[in-house]
Amino acid sequence: MTQQPAPYADGRLHARPEVLRQLAHHRQPPLAAGTHQLAFADGHKAVLHVPANAGTDQRLLHLLLWLHGAGGQHGGGDHIALAHAIRHGVLLLIPDAHGSSWDFLHGGFGTDLAFIDRLMLWTMQRYEIDEQQMAIAGFSDGASYALSVGLMNGHLFRDILAFSPGFMAPLRREGQPRVFVSHGKEDRVLAVARGAAIAQRLAQEGYDARYEEFDGAHIVSPPIARAALHRLEQ
Repeated sequence: MTQQPAPYADGRLHARPEVLRQLAHHRQPPLAAGTHQLAFADGHKAVLHVPANAGTDQRLLHLLLWLHGAGGQHGGGDHIALAHAIRHGVLLLIPDAHGSSWDFLHGGFGTDLAFIDRLMLWTMQRYEIDEQQMAIAGFSDGASYALSVGLMNGHLFRDILAFSPGFMAPLRREGQPRVFVSHGKEDRVLAVARGAAIAQRLAQEGYDARYEEFDGAHIVSPPIARAALHRLEQ
């Protein structure tokens, strides 16, 4: 008997705002504006920030998915992302990995990617999201995961932001998302050469790839992160 591949082993996300928009009976009541701690029955957790303008006009919302580093480290980037979301009226999702880091670093895409897909579907059932304005971002292991997932789901994410990544390992490619990579010159956790090599390779492959180095260690540089996030609104 042929063994069937595990769900999400191919790295594919299925949630699509344009599909949910056509299924009015699947709509769920939204949460009020503000930052919410979400906890699901299977033990997964996430943070959702709902902008003040959600549901108050006809404008579709931008969505930013932020992925933490190993051990839940954000490198300061979650605070920068939250400030950006508040200022620009963006929906911000910050899921927690089920383990110490993301599933692909422990053997393959599966549990965490399934939760991300379910979390995005949960969000799309409650808010009107612009399918042309979705971005995935992350720090450290989260940056590596964002690169891998974003490149595999390039028809879903217009932008990928990778702050101090260690690698990228997409199982396939689709679309042509814009990619931003930054890395600290004094990074002793993941060498700066890693980020530079990733950006160079993507540029050689024809992606709109931008790379920035900064004087610092294994962190998210606030000025560089703010500039990268501002690019999303252009």
